[in-house]
Amino acid sequence: MADFDLAAMERRDVYQLLTRVVGPRPIAFVSSLDPAGRGNLAPFSFFAMGGLNPPSLVFCPVNTRDGAVKDTVRNVETAGEFVVNVVTRAMAERMSQASWSYPPEVDEFDAAGFTRAPAVRVKPPRVAESPVAIECRLHRIVRHGEGPLASNYVIGEAVFVHVDESVLSPDGPDARKLDLIGRLGGDWYAHAAPEALFTLPRPDKG
Repeated sequence: MADFDLAAMERRDVYQLLTRVVGPRPIAFVSSLDPAGRGNLAPFSFFAMGGLNPPSLVFCPVNTRDGAVKDTVRNVETAGEFVVNVVTRAMAERMSQASWSYPPEVDEFDAAGFTRAPAVRVKPPRVAESPVAIECRLHRIVRHGEGPLASNYVIGEAVFVHVDESVLSPDGPDARKLDLIGRLGGDWYAHAAPEALFTLPRPDKG
C-alpha cells in the first residue's frame, strides 16, 4: 500500500493524486453572464447535488495557478444566477474546447460551437445541445484556502429544469438514454454507455 502525506506534497501533485482516485466525477457545464452581458461557458468536475429542501447543487472552481479566481465565479457572484448543463459523449470534444483559458471577453458558446437556448427563470442561456439544463440562483460562495488552486464552493438553489423528451422514459430521465460522461484523472473520461450500466436493488430491510 502506497501512502501519501498531503501536507508534505506540492498542491499540483495533490491535485493529480486526488483527481485520479476520486471519480468518475459528473461534469457541470456552467453557463453564466458577465456584467456586460457576455456569455461564459465552462466545465467543472468538482460537482455534486446538495440537498433537496430546497433543491441545491454545488460546484467548486479552483483558482488558477497564479491564484486568480475563475471568470465563472466572478460572474455568478455578480449576477447571482447560472445554469448547469449536463455533458453527453457527443458534446465531449467541444466541452473540452470550452475549458481553455480564454480572455474574459471571449464567449465560449461561440469559441466551442455551442448553441444558446433561452432559460426561463434566470438570464444566462442554457446549452441547446445538452439534454438537461438546471437553472440556479446563487445561495452562497464558500471560499476555502487562498492562492493557487484554492477552492470556491458555489452553492446554488435549483429553480427550473429542462429535460429533452428524447431522454425520458415513463418514470423520468433514463440513464440509458442520457449518454453522460464523467471526469477521471489526467486526460481520461468515463462514458455511461448503456452496456456499462447495471442495476442494484437496495437491500431488503426485512
